[in-house]
Amino acid sequence: MTREPEVRSSAHQHGPERAVVVHPDAAALAEATAARLLLAILDAQAVRHPVHVALTGGTVGIRLLERARHSPLAAIVDWTGVHLWWGDERFVPRADSERNEGQARAALIDHLPIPARNVHPMAATEDAATAEDGAAAYATELAAAAGPDDERSPTFDVVLLGMGPDAHVASLFPGHPALAATGTTAVAVHDSPKPPPDRISLTFEALAGARQVWLVVAGAEKAEAVRRALGGAADVREAPAGAVRGRDVTLWLLDTAAAGIDAPRV
Repeated sequence: MTREPEVRSSAHQHGPERAVVVHPDAAALAEATAARLLLAILDAQAVRHPVHVALTGGTVGIRLLERARHSPLAAIVDWTGVHLWWGDERFVPRADSERNEGQARAALIDHLPIPARNVHPMAATEDAATAEDGAAAYATELAAAAGPDDERSPTFDVVLLGMGPDAHVASLFPGHPALAATGTTAVAVHDSPKPPPDRISLTFEALAGARQVWLVVAGAEKAEAVRRALGGAADVREAPAGAVRGRDVTLWLLDTAAAGIDAPRV
């Protein structure tokens, strides 16, 4: 028995309304979000060129990329007109199995007819002496891809984000100094509460420039963070995910566990 996803709007909004879509489980969430992403790219390509997408890591984030790889919709996308970026990355050697870049390449990117110049990974330790240097290099690369109507970055058509049990997004952690980064699109993160300690992340300002921001979250261990982030009362320093907004659309894509809903009995 298959249950249709639940769609509702969250309360206590500031700016464009946040929509919440709840899928039965993590597998359905990944499958549906993969199709949603490919359709969003196709829709964007109908009206502008190029299209810019920021990817995320994590179990569901990588799983949805793998599902996108196997979708018939992937064959319809003009990948020569798509640029892929990342919301954050671990500042570790490029061969490190935990890097979002490597996982995304294995799941999807290496199987696409996408030009290498259209893929924009964040720096690994081979590329920059410090995370600060890596963040500065990424900010420069973003600025170089900005259009005539953009400021410091291309306008992302879709930014994919996961969320941790502490309500962090990208590598913007509760109470961390990186939360306050302004005037730049990328920031170095040190002493991350989640290993490894050194990371590079897009800033809130960079995320806020996206047309659509999607938070893709699964698991009961994240239900309390979802509740706080969507409740509207939590301070950004306590629940960074609650402060993320897209320019046009802010979409929370959840499974029933993350939404705090008991799974239906079948």
